[in-house]
Amino acid sequence: MRLLTFVAALLLSGSAIAATPEVLTLNVQNMTCATCPITVKKALQQVAGVRDVKIDFEHKTATVHIDTAKATVAMLTKATTDAGFPSTVRK
Repeated sequence: MRLLTFVAALLLSGSAIAATPEVLTLNVQNMTCATCPITVKKALQQVAGVRDVKIDFEHKTATVHIDTAKATVAMLTKATTDAGFPSTVRK
């Protein structure tokens, strides 16, 4: 009975079905000054499901750790584009 209660609690909390974490690297355009990476990072952090963001100003990239159940590539690229920094997924 305890096991059944535990499983029911996990299902209700949404923890039983863990989303696949994914790491994506975005090529980010228009980063020309020291404050640009801050703006890009803040824009990406506002996307639901983003767990961590690292910006590489020198290489003009953003490495983003996401919860794939909540965040999509389209959401990430829209966030950077809306902030003035169009991006695409690095292949």
